[in-house]
Amino acid sequence: MDRIKLEFPEAAIVHRQPLSVRITDMNYGRHLGHDTLVSLLHEARIQAFGSLGLTEWDLGGYPSVVADLAVQYQSEARWPDALVVETAIPAPTGKVIVVYHRVCHAEGGRPVAIARLNVVLINPAQGRSVAIPEVVWQALTRAESA
Repeated sequence: MDRIKLEFPEAAIVHRQPLSVRITDMNYGRHLGHDTLVSLLHEARIQAFGSLGLTEWDLGGYPSVVADLAVQYQSEARWPDALVVETAIPAPTGKVIVVYHRVCHAEGGRPVAIARLNVVLINPAQGRSVAIPEVVWQALTRAESA
């Protein structure tokens, strides 16, 4: 079986978000469920954007949409594990903002998962993607160079 191999861009880390596994996050296998992982990634992403002065529903006047998501699982997380979600956002190219998340155990740093998302901005009136506004591009590239 060929596995997805995601490379996390250390140099582009913009935010670290502490989160914990709640009892309601457990699935039938008694570990963190995939649906909950996606929710944790969303929480980390919105916090990362917020730390840059951005909101995902108004990025330079446009809402954002996750176009795709790839996750590579590396270990299990269970209740009541404390986690840290590191968010990295390299300088955008074209119309896509690539967002990486690395989920690790807070104690010891053992990786749980790495995810890569492609985020696009949409003009709701036209239903089409738009170029990344300058204000968003500047916020993301300032964060990367900091």
